[in-house]
Amino acid sequence: MQKEAISNQDDSTQKNHQPLQVAKRLEKFKTTIFTQMSMLAIKHGAINLGQGFPNFDGPEFVKEAAIEAINCGKNQYAHGSGVPDLNSAIAARFRKDTGLIVDPEKEVTVTSGCTEAIAATMLGLINPGDEVILFAPFYDSYEATLSMAGANIKCITIRPPDFSVPMDELKATISKKTRAILINTPHNPTGKMFTRKELNEIAALCIENDVLVFADEVYEKLAFEMDHISMASLPGMYDRTVTMNSLGKTFSLTGWKIGWAIAAPHLTWGVRQAHSFLTFCTCTPMQYAAAAALAAPDSYYMDLKRDYLKKKGILVEGLKAVGFKVYPSSGTYFVVADHTPFGFENDVAFCEYLIKEVGVVAIPTSVFYLNPEDGRKLVRFAFCKDEGTLRNAVERMKEKLKLSED
Repeated sequence: MQKEAISNQDDSTQKNHQPLQVAKRLEKFKTTIFTQMSMLAIKHGAINLGQGFPNFDGPEFVKEAAIEAINCGKNQYAHGSGVPDLNSAIAARFRKDTGLIVDPEKEVTVTSGCTEAIAATMLGLINPGDEVILFAPFYDSYEATLSMAGANIKCITIRPPDFSVPMDELKATISKKTRAILINTPHNPTGKMFTRKELNEIAALCIENDVLVFADEVYEKLAFEMDHISMASLPGMYDRTVTMNSLGKTFSLTGWKIGWAIAAPHLTWGVRQAHSFLTFCTCTPMQYAAAAALAAPDSYYMDLKRDYLKKKGILVEGLKAVGFKVYPSSGTYFVVADHTPFGFENDVAFCEYLIKEVGVVAIPTSVFYLNPEDGRKLVRFAFCKDEGTLRNAVERMKEKLKLSED
């Protein structure tokens, strides 16, 4: 499998030649592609447009709030579900964005990043043997965490050019064993935003078949071509939806790992049960700073979107000039491109060449599919970098990438 082909360090043994040990439910998973590619970027001096973290810092007012919280002695364990200031700020922002009024004490759970919100949701609400439907390509954490929960994964592949949901296939996939559908909108890695029509149809299927929705909305403020629609805001869906989000993407503070899950009390109970035994609580001073961040005026989000649109334009136009076929990205800070004009066998071979010979990092999308063959033609680039870095990466590709003569 290609997932194995891109792993180098995982197949090595320790110095004492003891075999590596891992539980069977995690045997198939290697070091994450993001870690691998970031390590290769350092080794080869490549510009990292692979892993989705900004190479610029977050807002000063948020960092100052964290320093103030530390200096004021807010450094001990927080309440397990979050400090009240942050829970209230999350509830207030959710009301502003969706019109939904939630109880910050009973319906908001602060987690260590959205990755933990995902894990707590799946481990707290999924039983072994339950079926969970994913849309491929998908963030690799989903598959690993569902494997830990003992779920049976059912996959619906969304395909270029528009990555629309094949609704008939979804209807045929739902069964009496289906416990949940996981939706990520705006969508990583494609940048697709689920349309209102798609969300309404999915909602109707969930209500008809008594299915939950786990909604990963970490890129909600990076919605460019249409307004973000939260699944929980649709009629009849709040009581069957867990909405997961985080601070890192919106405020360029990915290392703080502040996330949250919003759900009705009967679902929050399961999320909190798992959260209690995963991390129990999240970094206290950073929670106070996150509360300050979420009080940012609307102008902050407008400026954020404007800045990212400019960055996106630099990368997309540059990739097209190099010879890539670039697919539309309506949200997130990612774009997906077809690498086949350059004549490589698959996405892994292309990305390895791109790093070692061109000096630019992209992510092979085959790692985001249950069947890696579905992603062999596509690579993902991140534009959450300063404009100079993006321009330099484009120039490297213009100079060293050559179109195939076939």
